[in-house]
Amino acid sequence: MTEGVAVDLVDLTRVYGNVKALDGLTLHIEPGELVALLGPSGCGKTTALRILAGLDEATSGTVSVGGRDVGRVPANKRDMGMVFQAYSLFPHLTVLDNVSFGLKLRGKAKRDRLSRAADLLDLVGLSEHTHKYASELSGGQQQRVALARALAIQPRVLLLDEPLSALDAKVRAQLRDEIRRVQLDVGTTTLFVTHDQEEALAIADRVGVMNRGRLEQLAAPADLYAHPATPFVAEFVGLNNKVPTEVSDGRAWLLGTSVPTLAGSVTAGGGLAMVRPESVVVSADPSGASTVSSVAFLGPISRVYATLPDGTVISAQLASSAARVLTPGDRVTVGIEPGGVLVIPAE
Repeated sequence: MTEGVAVDLVDLTRVYGNVKALDGLTLHIEPGELVALLGPSGCGKTTALRILAGLDEATSGTVSVGGRDVGRVPANKRDMGMVFQAYSLFPHLTVLDNVSFGLKLRGKAKRDRLSRAADLLDLVGLSEHTHKYASELSGGQQQRVALARALAIQPRVLLLDEPLSALDAKVRAQLRDEIRRVQLDVGTTTLFVTHDQEEALAIADRVGVMNRGRLEQLAAPADLYAHPATPFVAEFVGLNNKVPTEVSDGRAWLLGTSVPTLAGSVTAGGGLAMVRPESVVVSADPSGASTVSSVAFLGPISRVYATLPDGTVISAQLASSAARVLTPGDRVTVGIEPGGVLVIPAE
């Protein structure tokens, strides 16, 4: 088990010509914590990781690891393990030799480094493949080797930059869970960069949503999902309906129900409520005022689209067993569960 260290990025900026890739980013990662930075391409998440790794230099601001400023420490002296989208395995080395390569550079005895590499391969479930070459492995297996290689040197910080994006969906989900299991087992402080919201929510202790070089919100996955702090976070994380509403006294009236508004909402007057599909209730009702427009089967769940009396189309996420009784043209009643909603200004 590795003893985790705290990581602090304080007021980081990074300017490329006229482009500000980072705009005052401040982020604290607790020892042993896994934080995921989530956001669209160009939001600054990979720039932040590269500055932490020492592969790029901040225009201003400080980077500290374990309370020590590492701004002037070269990348090869920062004691960090890195796993990227490209596996970058040495094709002429076996799996065992790939994993032990970093230990060889550090002057570890052959017996010790091979023993350590074997332990890591066992941890990632590749003990049976120690003498194979990269070309003999699947993409998911190669990425496991890359993870084992990064962890073999017992880094103080593990950096993961879109490590799963080149894999197919099923392997990506399996390896995502494996990375989390290994990270918890080893205890290494980890920064995980991704544009995939499901990946971030599933793997992280906390998720930071970035937009245009700024950190819009940093919170535990469930809190981030249920209580988005800004319209950007609400729209980027999860699906949302935008339902016309009226706000007064901290409550919004929509779909026949009064619900509390979240912090950052419109405080009075008209707006659009950001409503998650799973918060929408659809009930078969021959006298209902809404109409089913389509039903999309998604396995254990289905997405039901209904047209409201004002012409707004709203989507609801239902168990497929409940949705199977609904067909296009059916009359329904549409309601909402009494949780909080974020209300943004009407477009």
